[in-house]
Order: sequence, then structure tokens, then C-alpha cells
Amino acid sequence: MNTTVWKLGVLSLCLTQDVYAVEQKVSGIVDVRATTTDGLRSFVDGGLGKFRFNPETQVSLAQAGLSYQATWDNGIGAHVVANAYWDGVKDNVGITEAYISYKSLPWDSGFRVTAKTGIIYPHISLENIATAWSSPYTLSYSSINSWFAEEVRHIGANIGLQRLGKFSQSAHDFGFNLETFINNDTTGAMLAWHGWTLSSRQTLWQEQLPLSAIPARNNSGMLAGQAAESDPFIELDNRLGYHVSGNWQWRGKGKFNAGYYNNNADTRVVKQGQYAWLTRFAYVGSKWRLPNGIDFIGQYLQGDTMMRSPTGMVVVDNDYHSAYLLFSKRWQAHRFTVRLEDFSVIDNDNTLDDNNSESGQAYSVSYAYQLRKGWFLQGEYNLIDSQRPARAAQGASADLLEQQWQLASRYYF
Repeated sequence: MNTTVWKLGVLSLCLTQDVYAVEQKVSGIVDVRATTTDGLRSFVDGGLGKFRFNPETQVSLAQAGLSYQATWDNGIGAHVVANAYWDGVKDNVGITEAYISYKSLPWDSGFRVTAKTGIIYPHISLENIATAWSSPYTLSYSSINSWFAEEVRHIGANIGLQRLGKFSQSAHDFGFNLETFINNDTTGAMLAWHGWTLSSRQTLWQEQLPLSAIPARNNSGMLAGQAAESDPFIELDNRLGYHVSGNWQWRGKGKFNAGYYNNNADTRVVKQGQYAWLTRFAYVGSKWRLPNGIDFIGQYLQGDTMMRSPTGMVVVDNDYHSAYLLFSKRWQAHRFTVRLEDFSVIDNDNTLDDNNSESGQAYSVSYAYQLRKGWFLQGEYNLIDSQRPARAAQGASADLLEQQWQLASRYYF
């Protein structure tokens, strides 16, 4: 079914190109980065470290992103994003986004319809707004957007209704979006088993994610049937998830968004060691221009996730939250950014050897200097102070202070 839809979509685009003019755009980012990390082995490498890079000093290709966009006169568009990483932890290249979109002309009343279908992120982030889902503010994403980058993506269809205030001499725009999706049934697994992280790596569509040495995965443990790697974009139960959201924008001043996400997974389904996780969360966010040209971004997310055994017994039952406040000031060729975060996971189940509870705070300070158009030098310091009992079961400290220093040359084209 998915293949048929894609073939029809590509065919319609080919036919459309003969009738309507098309505008094409290729853009990208090359991020070469030196990092020094003080902490545990990275979660990307199957450890419980909360940073993307392993505890060492290294130079890496942190991101090579390429974006292709085509837009036709009739409002139809196509967008494909590929990313490559060469960091010594998990070197790879692949697709991170690929979708077809539509945006109608506004009606006299100011309303217009938008639509999107394909491999997409839920439209939540206020931070990752630059090319290839990078952030212009910091090198490492917030914990919320690090989770999205790792396992909150899907094949979906989104339809939206917007009201543009300029048609009624108003500075206020409003929007409502409804999205349904598949290929997201293990969402929540990585959040449960390694917790919140600070990362700048987006999981490629073909990748799987290694788990740490969870004691409950031993032969006699409750998680013995769990695969060694989680497949974040697999479809297990053939059920649609949904995401509803609304937004308000005061042009020239700021914006606000809020929504609810539910992957609607059937937790009775297990296939080849991949369990369906019922993952739900609500969120609010705001982006505002403060006095003295300071940009403010704040987001708060709260939800729950559950996984059961094939016999129906609850194995994982977690509540979680994460929130951040970001302040950024840009002047001339400089940008200075500070981000403060608080996060937690509350383990409500009684599964032995699988304590998912954690709490912590994260602090990031970043400075960027623009050498010339598209080229930035950026330095950043990250600190995470967290408590996670599961680390003690793997021979590390439950209370841990992890630090990271980064220096990057980032070129946007």
C-alpha cells in the first residue's frame, strides 16, 4: 500500500512538472567538529552516556546534510533530506526526511489549506529550524529535540488549516493541524532504557539503535525476548497513530504552539524481538522576541509510555517530562546562547533489574561567530547533572556529572 501511494505521488509530480513551472533549491550544511567529552560511553554506542560522542577528544564530521526542494506553481512541493555522519561512533549516510507537500493559495477570508505526506517529523520543534533539521542556536539539541531526532519520526499524512491575519488587517495568524501516521511502534523504548540525552545526531531511516547491557535482558530476565537493537521506524500493529496541534503567531513578535501526540500502539504485538510501545505526550512551546533583541524559546513536554510482555503483563510503565528555556542574542557577526533544562522519567512498574527512573538538569552555553555568509565558527559547553539508578547496575555511578566541550566549523550553503 505504501509503495503504491509513493508511485502514484511520484507519477503525479512528473506529470505536473510538464504543466507548471518548477522552482528547485539545493541547500546543505557541513559541520566539522572537535569535541572533548567527560562521561560514560555514548548512548549511540550502546552505553548510558548522555552525550552523542564517546568520552575522548576527537575531530569528526558531525553532520553533512543535503536538502533538495522542488516547488511547483500549483502549490505542490517535494522535499528530500539526507544526512551523513563520520564520528567514529556510528558512521553512516541515509535519508532523514522525504515528503510531498501542498499549500493552497489563500482565500479572500485569509484561510488556506496545507498538506504533507511522507517520512516526516511531527511539527513541534521551535529550535531545529535550519537546513537539514539543524539548530542555528546550539550545536547540541535540547533533550526534547534530541529524543525526536532519535526515535520520534514516522510515515505520516498531515493536513492543516491556517488563517492569515493580513487579509483582515490583523497581525495574528492561527493554524490547526491533524496528522495520522504509521512506522513508529517502538517509540519510547530508547527514552525508557537510556533516558534523556543531549545529541545532534538524527537517526537515519534505515538504522537501528543499540541497547545498553540491561540486566533484565539476561536469559532469565523479563526482557529476554527484546532484540539487542531497537528499530525506531518499524510498523508492527498496522494501527494509525495521531497528532493534533494548534499554533498562534503574532507577526514580528512571537509564536505559541501546543499539541497532543499518541502513537496508538497495540502493546500485545511483538515481532522478532521488537515490542509495540504505547507512547503519548502533550506539549506547549513559545518563541518570543524580548527587549534588546533577545530571542526566547521555551518548550515543555509531558507524557507516558508502556510496553507489555506477550502474555499481557506490564513490563515498562513510565511517566516522563522535559522542559527547556533558551535565550539567544545576535548582534553583528555574533550569537550568544544559553539553554537551561530539567527532565525526568518516573518508573511505575515492578520489573526486576530494569529501573528506568531518572532525574536531571542540563546547561548549555554556546557562542557563534560568522566569518562570512553561511560560514560560522561555534564553541559550546554542555553539562548534564543526572541521577539514574540503572547506571549502578552496570557498574557506573547512579549520580553523575557529565561535561562536553565542542568547537565547530559550520558551513551552510
